[in-house]
Amino acid sequence: MPVVSQEDFAAVMARMSAAKAAIMQRQQALLELRYDLTNRPAGGVTMSRGMSVQTGVRITLQGGMTWEGVARMSPEEISDKNVFPAGMMPLPHANHPGGGMVFPKYHIDEIRKQEGRELVRFDLDFDLPDHIMPEFPHAIFLTTRTDLGDVSQGKLVTADNYFGLFNGILNPKQLDGLRLLVSQFPQQQFNQTEDRRSERPSRGVTCFDCHANGHTNGAAHLVGDIRPQEFRHRIETPSLRGVNIQRLFGSQRALKTVEDFSGI
Repeated sequence: MPVVSQEDFAAVMARMSAAKAAIMQRQQALLELRYDLTNRPAGGVTMSRGMSVQTGVRITLQGGMTWEGVARMSPEEISDKNVFPAGMMPLPHANHPGGGMVFPKYHIDEIRKQEGRELVRFDLDFDLPDHIMPEFPHAIFLTTRTDLGDVSQGKLVTADNYFGLFNGILNPKQLDGLRLLVSQFPQQQFNQTEDRRSERPSRGVTCFDCHANGHTNGAAHLVGDIRPQEFRHRIETPSLRGVNIQRLFGSQRALKTVEDFSGI
């Protein structure tokens, strides 16, 4: 990206808004080529708050191939006949050259309702259907207070409600740590400069905008520590659950603590 912008914000927004429909149509065509994204819930299997778990193989094969046929082929045959399942290749960002955070509509709607904050991008929409995404909002079960059950009370934890939900459950240090997780910080696509993809200047995003309720809402981004841009991998938000027993963090597993990550 240029250090000094050569195009004013209004022109950038008009150009990218006009290109949005074609970009999303191209991404949808790619998804339909690679995957079966129909809604096929597994009977009697649900997530913590009742959302159905999906079932079935979702990667599609081309040219009349079957999984049994692919299994009988040698690696050389698979390569020579170009029948390696495309759905097993990395899924690109909806606009890979630009990248950046893209949030599911259900999260955007809830944040708008609670905080009046806007996470819509004028250049992109989220590309995966809701039924294959994680349950939203997620239940929260504390290892320190297993007797309380779901302490989220079925709500998305935000700056508006975190104190009321957790005061008296977490100690003061933990409560202030949670405050930081729901506080806004500038991010490239959501900031107060012209280098943004939100229509109005934004104070930024929160940790819990991606790690909703300490878990994941499926928000997409690109790995930030790889160059050039074309070699970056699309990532969907990983859950924060279990990080207390992990030893190394980050996309390259090079960070010793979550605090190292937050300091970057």
